[in-house]
Amino acid sequence: MTLANIWFFLIAFLLTGYVILDGFDLGAGVLYPFLGRSEEDMAVIRASIGPVWDGNEVWLITGAGAIFAAFPMVYAMTFSGFYLAIMLVLFGLILRAVSLEFRHRDTSWKAVWDGALFVGSLVPALLVGVALGNVIRGVPMDAQGNYIGTFLDLLNPYSLLVGVTGLALIVQHGAAWLAVKSEGTLHARALAWRRASFWTCAVLAVATSIATIVGVSRASDLVLGRWAGWLFIAVAVVGILYTVLQMYRKGGELKSFLGSALVIIGLAGIAAVGNFPDMVPARGTPEATSLTVERAASGDLTLLVMLIIALLFVPLVLIYTAIIYRTFWGKTKAGDADY
Repeated sequence: MTLANIWFFLIAFLLTGYVILDGFDLGAGVLYPFLGRSEEDMAVIRASIGPVWDGNEVWLITGAGAIFAAFPMVYAMTFSGFYLAIMLVLFGLILRAVSLEFRHRDTSWKAVWDGALFVGSLVPALLVGVALGNVIRGVPMDAQGNYIGTFLDLLNPYSLLVGVTGLALIVQHGAAWLAVKSEGTLHARALAWRRASFWTCAVLAVATSIATIVGVSRASDLVLGRWAGWLFIAVAVVGILYTVLQMYRKGGELKSFLGSALVIIGLAGIAAVGNFPDMVPARGTPEATSLTVERAASGDLTLLVMLIIALLFVPLVLIYTAIIYRTFWGKTKAGDADY
């Protein structure tokens, strides 16, 4: 196990943590106009994510920073080739933050900020999945590892399917969170959306799996040919079965939410195993060489110093996250925060 390999899986861990934690924030934001039928319901939804959304984004910032330092070639290629998509994701995250902070300050702007919360949640939730689809499928690169496609090349059918599947996954995760945090009629609606979005996600996941086997056989062969691939398939299946079992049990909301997190871990692990040792595979350009873990990595000294720093500070992030969630645990009331 080389230092570059360790960093590949550490970054996968950080990005998976982001999807689990900020995923339910984004999912709640997407569901906001559908579940928030009264001012009180909307206040509960905002208050359920208000204390934690900024801390959850730390995982994304940490993951992006780790890619920059550990795999500079990957950072350069993705942040230049995916520039417009990344700017749209950042715009969405900023829009969500602004809407949460300013919505309660001026009643005449409430409708605008409500719409901003929805759009600012929908855009990142969709485009992160589209980006993952392109990474799995491979992107056109030249021999130096530079992206040579266009923005529209990123919007191919396979990547859009992965994006819609990811959106459904995040929506059901957000509905599961709201079912944990809410009461009364909002709780009942969250449960209904949770079940409907879960089965929608399941159908889309099957379609994505078939599309991967047919159109991206490199990834599916790597998953099915490795014990780690079967391990993460088992994790995803256990998560699905546990989620279904708890989703229809009274009082099973928290366990159902944890089952959803387990599904995300399984699917993220499958994606990582299906790409390794590539960070970003080349597609459609025979002269190009994929950005593999070893090719794209920084020097061993840089990776070692970063690993020492990560071993010191990642546990602090975990402790901070645990404290925040423990502090704000329990059912959310409309007046619990200024959100």
